[in-house]
Amino acid sequence: MAQQVREIMTSAPVSVGALTAVSEVAHRMRDEDIGAVLVTEGDRLRGLVTDRDLVIRVLAEEKDPGDTTVQEACSPELVTVEPDDEVGHAVQLMREHALRRLPVVEGDQAVGMVALADLAIERDPQSALGDISAAAPNK
Repeated sequence: MAQQVREIMTSAPVSVGALTAVSEVAHRMRDEDIGAVLVTEGDRLRGLVTDRDLVIRVLAEEKDPGDTTVQEACSPELVTVEPDDEVGHAVQLMREHALRRLPVVEGDQAVGMVALADLAIERDPQSALGDISAAAPNK
C-alpha cells in the first residue's frame, strides 16, 4: 500500500492560465476526460476549477462561457498536499474539507493531483468506489 502522496498522484496535471475562457477549459475537460483543471499565473498555482464549478458559477448564473474567464469560476481557496505527505494526511484533508481532489504542490508549483478515485483504488480496490474508479470511462 502506498505511503506517500507521490505514489498515487497523477503527475503533470492539466493547467490553464487565469484568463483562459471557460469554454476553452470545458473543451479541455471533455477532450482529456478530466473533471478538474488547475489555474495558474505563470508558474504559481492560483486555483482549481471543476466541472461542477463551471455549471454552478457560470451556466447557472447565465454567464457567457466564451466571455467568462476561468479565474471567475475557479475555487481560489485551495487545500493542497505535498508529494512527501502521507496518504493518510490527504484522506484526512479530503474528509475535513469535503473535497474530491487535492492539488499536489512543491512550493507554489503544482506537480500533481490526487483524487478521491486515486485513494479508493489504492486503499480499497474491491470497494464499489474503487471498482467504479478503476473502470474505463463511459463516454
